Parts: sequence; structure tokens; C-alpha cells
Amino acid sequence: MNIFTKNTIKNRKEIFAALDIGTSKVCCAIAKIENRTHEKGGEVLRLIGVGHQSSKGIKGGHIVDLEALEDSILNAVHSAEQMAGQTISEVCINLPASSVQSQTFESHVSIANQTVDETHIRRLLTIGRNAQISEDQQIIHALPISYSIDNTHGIHDPRGMVGNQLSVTIHLVTVPKMLIRNFQNCIGRCHLDISNFVVTPYASGLSTLVDDELTLGATVIDMGGGTTTIASFLDGTLIHIDSLPIGGAHVTSDIARGISTPLVQAERLKTLYGTVVLSSSDERESIVVPQLGENQEPQTHQISKSMLTHIVRARIEETLELIWKRIASTGMDRLVCQRIILTGGGSQLPGIREMAATLWGRQVRQGQPLGVIGASDFATNPMFSTCAGLLQYSWRDYTGSQNTVPLESAPAHFWQRVATWVKENF
Repeated sequence: MNIFTKNTIKNRKEIFAALDIGTSKVCCAIAKIENRTHEKGGEVLRLIGVGHQSSKGIKGGHIVDLEALEDSILNAVHSAEQMAGQTISEVCINLPASSVQSQTFESHVSIANQTVDETHIRRLLTIGRNAQISEDQQIIHALPISYSIDNTHGIHDPRGMVGNQLSVTIHLVTVPKMLIRNFQNCIGRCHLDISNFVVTPYASGLSTLVDDELTLGATVIDMGGGTTTIASFLDGTLIHIDSLPIGGAHVTSDIARGISTPLVQAERLKTLYGTVVLSSSDERESIVVPQLGENQEPQTHQISKSMLTHIVRARIEETLELIWKRIASTGMDRLVCQRIILTGGGSQLPGIREMAATLWGRQVRQGQPLGVIGASDFATNPMFSTCAGLLQYSWRDYTGSQNTVPLESAPAHFWQRVATWVKENF
């Protein structure tokens, strides 16, 4: 049960929009609420518009060319709006995991043998939310992991219980304030408002994990173009995030260098022939490869498919080893890594799931977007997992089912702040 729910909904919201800004692509998705009361599950999100463009102007999670990124966003949004027949005014966007700081800590409050109610919980979480963080950081997610009353631990909902001291373990996720301002500036130049910020690995997990995986524990690894993100979940909550500056673009770069071909052609070869599975017939199969050079006349040469496979396999194997070293260094390999989900565009290489399962000695499956229906290409393609997760987060936040601590918005009026303080302390 979620501790916080929205009290009232004045105007029912029917349309939700998400914008996934990645290193290799910008994707905009628009969905509407569809009532399916005749089926189990009630309301669902139906995708009505999708647009995606090559990402320009962003590198390593940071904006390096505002105008170029603005063009990519506008093109993606325009395509989605045309397909949906709707004009959007706000979007839920992702923030790069490479800039994220993640910490877990405990917060305590005395309740003096009183019955725990909403006021106690709100005061406790406010204390935790206002924990010491750097002045240049802004809280994006404050996620309660579990509560304790005196010596009783692992409580999910303490309301109605009695004790002396109420405690909570909170997972706090922060990003630099300047990063937020730069993204706000960029989205504002596209004449859009931002409804929510969500860190990329959290969104990927929300869209690819089933309920049992969220509860029992699982780790989602999103292999993007320039970054691989890691998100670990337990008891329905995000408990750890991490990232590595390596992704599918590095495979493309290795191919381009290894066989002396332009990057565009290397990406094409990776898409058409890329695999980590070695075959006895690969030596006999030839691939025509355009060569690098200054001549206007296109020059080509032939390579064996086995040469391409060896290049791809070597990079993927190295990447998977680096991922596991990072997971093991945090201790998550012992806590929530019995079940691992691979998603993102880089996870689509044939044989990568089997290689990961062998190297890591764990159950590994490929994750596809869940919980959003319509547009089969979107719903079955791992490269859209983050965008689908942003839609789900936005919907859950709107309905009040998102398990998160309310964050402070713009500074309230003086008397509003006084009233809030009185309510929380008396």
C-alpha cells in the first residue's frame, strides 16, 4: 500500500507524454488512458503516438549543443503529435544516470507511545528528505524502502501501530542543479513544460519488471548507445542505481576501426550482421564493406563474417565483465542479482543473453516494455523501455500510486509554510 495518495483530482487527465533523451536517440511517446473494466486490470495506457530521431547535441549525459538537441526534440515531438492527432504541452523526461548521486540512510522520529498516523509519517519523511546534501544537488527521487518501530523492522505500512520511535530507510537520488536547469531551458525552448524528472534506470525498471520481480528482487541492465545503466529493485522499491560510460556506440566504433569503414556503415553492419554467436560457416560467408578514404568514388573490400563477429563478441564480453565487476563491488550481486533483465538497444544483439547468463552464472532474460498497449513495434522493442517507463511513472504519479516521498516544489507563500509546519508538528 502506498503511504501517500492524491486527495483530489480536479481535472481528469487523459493524455500522458514522455520524452526519452538518450545518447543515440530522442524518443517521444504519447499515450491515453483506456478503460478496460470488462477485463482484469481496469485502466491501461494505450500508445497513440511515437516519434524518434537521432540524438544530437548531447554527450555523456550532458548537453553540449543546445540548438542541435532542441532540433532533435522538436522533430521527435512533432512526429509523435502527428501520429497521435494531439498537441502536447508537458512531458515526463529522463535524466542521465551518469550524473546521479545515490545514497541510502535512516531517519528517526519520536512518537512517544502514540499510534502512528499520517502526520508522524510525513514528519519522518520530511526529515529524511531534508537530509544533508550538497548545495549544488537537487533531489529527484526520495524512496522509502522500509519502516521500523522500536525493534520491529521490515514494516511496509506503520500506520495504526504503536511504539516509541519510528524509523525509515530512504533511498535518496540527487542530480546537479545545473543539469536540471539546462534541461529545463532546452525543453522550454521547445515550448513544453516538464511534468516529472525520472532517472533513466528507474524508468527502465518500471517498464520491464513484473510484480514478482519487483517484490522478490531483480536487477535491470539497460544497454544504451553511450551508457549502460544498472537498477536494482527489492520489495517493490528501487534500492540502488549505477551506470557505466559504455554502450552500443562503442561496438560500432570498434567495428569502424577494425575493418576501416565509416561509422554509418559500421552501425549498418552491426544491425544487419552483428552477433556474439560464432558459427562454423562464418569463415566462408563474406560481407562487402565500404572503405574509408578521401576518394569520391566509393571503394569496397570483403571481410569474413567471422571477423565481424570476433570484433562484436570481444567488446560485448568486456562490457559484460565490467558490468558484473561494478555490481559485485556494491554487494548487489548477493542481494538482488539472482534475476537479471537485459534491456535497451544494445541488448538486441543475438546471443548476448546467453553470454551474460554464462559469464554471470545467473538467470537472465531480455526485457521489453510492459504495461503499455498498442504500437507493436514500440511495445516489443527493448530500445523503447525507458520511454515506456516514463509513461508509467507519469501515470502512477498522477494517480498517487507511485511509491515516493513528496518533494518540495517552488517555495510556498509564508503563511502556507507556517500552516504546514503547524500541521506537521502539532
